[in-house]
Amino acid sequence: MEEPSSNGRNGQTQVGATAKSVAEHASTLTRLEIELALLELKRKAAALGVGIGFVALAAVLAVIGIAFVFVTATVALSLAVPTWLACLIVTLTLFLAAAIAVFVARRIFQRATPPVPEQAIEQARLTTAAFKS
Repeated sequence: MEEPSSNGRNGQTQVGATAKSVAEHASTLTRLEIELALLELKRKAAALGVGIGFVALAAVLAVIGIAFVFVTATVALSLAVPTWLACLIVTLTLFLAAAIAVFVARRIFQRATPPVPEQAIEQARLTTAAFKS
């Protein structure tokens, strides 16, 4: 029995054809995987869009709910004091809460600015100094 020789012209043709076939299959497989990934991303993006819509709806309903909490507080307070005074008390309370929120936000912003990554810069300086020495 004679072993096939890879040096012969027929062997080279078969190897070349096989290599070409493998390359074509790999190309097709890659293209199909990319197409599958794109379809999956489109499906997930659509689902995210619907989810974002429901989050927005929930936020709007929560804001309306908060407004009704203040209306309820005003009506309850109006049982003890005149209605105009109840409205004034609730309004001033809301402005006071807003002022406190502004002051807290201002302190947070002061601590966060300037937006420079100071620790990373210091580490880069230390690394540069270590390389130089």
